[in-house]
Amino acid sequence: MALIVHPEGTQVSGSIGGTTFSHNRFGAYKRNRSIPVNPNTTRQAAVRNAVRSLTIAWQTELTEAERAAWETYAANVAWINKLGQSVKLTGLNHYIRTNTTNVSLGFGQIDKAPTIFNIAAAELSLGATGSEATQQLTFTFNDTKAWATEAGSFQHFYVGLPQNAGIKFFGGPYRYVVSVAGVTPAVSPLQATAPFPFAEGQRIWIRSRIMRADGRLSEFAQINFLGAV
Repeated sequence: MALIVHPEGTQVSGSIGGTTFSHNRFGAYKRNRSIPVNPNTTRQAAVRNAVRSLTIAWQTELTEAERAAWETYAANVAWINKLGQSVKLTGLNHYIRTNTTNVSLGFGQIDKAPTIFNIAAAELSLGATGSEATQQLTFTFNDTKAWATEAGSFQHFYVGLPQNAGIKFFGGPYRYVVSVAGVTPAVSPLQATAPFPFAEGQRIWIRSRIMRADGRLSEFAQINFLGAV
């Protein structure tokens, strides 16, 4: 689904041929008119089940005060959409965004909303290398930041399918690899076995995101590198 802005300032709703036009609180968008495909891989099912359970938990497990706290957090946190526009998500959006990551990775559910009104800072020093001989990935990061010594904080690392060296853009999918906990404290570098086999000269995309103990989740940091011998 892609957000669009009509230069003439008008909105279109409904379907024309294979394209459906609509709008929501974040702006106008258009999408292909199609029958949704039911994801059936283990990882897709885990994420989908997490979203479903969290939507139910929002209504049945959280107190009115807890929901109000998430709405307050959402009202105070600007979100930049794909068009670069600053918008506001709902409390439910942020609750699911935070907890889908936590629940699907087995780190537990956070029902208390953050009281610091921002999202966590992404990793600005992300680096990675990979050895064909050992099939090991080595992640580097800034282990002097606050999250790296905070109990309950994590940095999660993901890797994409290896690509030819000439490929300069990669949109996914990514596979979760490993997490490092701040309470340890987190120490760079971190090694983990690659989830996909890779070879020297292949381009490999890596991304990470930081989860603070209070539920603030960063955007993804992303890099790529060429696999070594």
